[in-house]
Amino acid sequence: MTTDLTRLAKQEGIRYFLICFADLFGTLRSKLVPARAIGDMQRDGAGFAGFAAWLDMTPADPDMFALPDAESLVRLPWRPEVAWLPADLRMNGKEVEASPRVVLKRQVEAAAKRGFRLRTGVECEFFLVNEDGTAISDGRDGQEKPCYDQAALMRRYDVISEICDYMEELGWNPYQNDHEDANGQFEMNWEYTDCLGTADRHAFFRFMVKSVAERHGLRATFMPKPFPHLTGNGCHAHVSVWDAAGERNLFLDEGDEMGLSRVAYHFLGGVLHHADALCSLFNPTVNSYKRINAPVTASGATWSPNAVSWSGNNRTHMVRIPEAGRFELRLMDGAVNPYLLQAGLLAAGLDGVAAERDPGRRLDINMYTEGGRVRGVKRLPLNLLDAVRLTQKSRVLREALGAEFVDSYCKLKLAEWDSYARHLTQWERDHTLDV
Repeated sequence: MTTDLTRLAKQEGIRYFLICFADLFGTLRSKLVPARAIGDMQRDGAGFAGFAAWLDMTPADPDMFALPDAESLVRLPWRPEVAWLPADLRMNGKEVEASPRVVLKRQVEAAAKRGFRLRTGVECEFFLVNEDGTAISDGRDGQEKPCYDQAALMRRYDVISEICDYMEELGWNPYQNDHEDANGQFEMNWEYTDCLGTADRHAFFRFMVKSVAERHGLRATFMPKPFPHLTGNGCHAHVSVWDAAGERNLFLDEGDEMGLSRVAYHFLGGVLHHADALCSLFNPTVNSYKRINAPVTASGATWSPNAVSWSGNNRTHMVRIPEAGRFELRLMDGAVNPYLLQAGLLAAGLDGVAAERDPGRRLDINMYTEGGRVRGVKRLPLNLLDAVRLTQKSRVLREALGAEFVDSYCKLKLAEWDSYARHLTQWERDHTLDV
């Protein structure tokens, strides 16, 4: 039974609702709706002009309506009179094919037909910086190896604890927070759940972190590589597939050396097979390729992949197996669209199961120091242009995610690349002015 939002508002003292959707670039677009009007919005949706967001539409397109998912409502802990509602987009009575949440829900439905439920957790890394983003916010955070630095963590206790308290209040079951490998960088973890729930929480988490940082006079950024000499912002995903009832982990096989089942290996095989084609979704900005193909950082390691490989509990690979029954994909960065992260995982993994794809041999080596000597290892694209072209060519992604989505996404990303290419950098002036 669907929650009656009008009744809920009266019972809980909700004054406003943020009806929200994520566009193709992951930007959250919302309308602030007074409680008095929420009944109409729940029935008909909140109206938007699609051209005003990154959705590959024109001003000639008709109104687009965001239909709120009442069961995914989140109260803003710092403004409890406001409730956030993720929404699905419709136009002319039909779902918008290029809506990221719609794309994910279709993958969830495809998985359900096979009796699968994808469950994931994400590790979100971010920097706390000054207002203009040119420097980290803590001038005393200068260690060469700052990861897990207790003093630097506690100097930001007010921000980190406030966010963690809010996650507790929301029932997300957060379990650890730490200072990450770069100066000024932090990571916060919460319990895994079904992939649509994780995507909604991921989207809200980014909004919450930025909002709390602003309340403390700081700025939070999930930019993949905001500082050339420091480790970038990753967004690692921990992945497992369960049965339809959510009671049995179908990835778990305690008789296997790595604790993985045949389903897990085939799913992993699909992710590895399509990793380069997924890069434009998982690493969606020009800046992303300064993280996954980065030189050694000040701490001594980038902690990000540059090749398509897998191993055991070894963080130098794109995929590691930290324990039985799940794997960690380390490819995605902080700019990833939360819904396309999960949709891409499912599309590739389901293809791997259907085609019984082999993940290939496990490499038990330090990929950073020895990977260049291993033959036959596929490398990740070096820039956004190459990544988008690989997505365009992928028959599997086109069939799974929808041709309209792939065409729209790639069109907008190619326009972004063209905008970047028209920009004259100081490096070019420094190196070619005297040619």
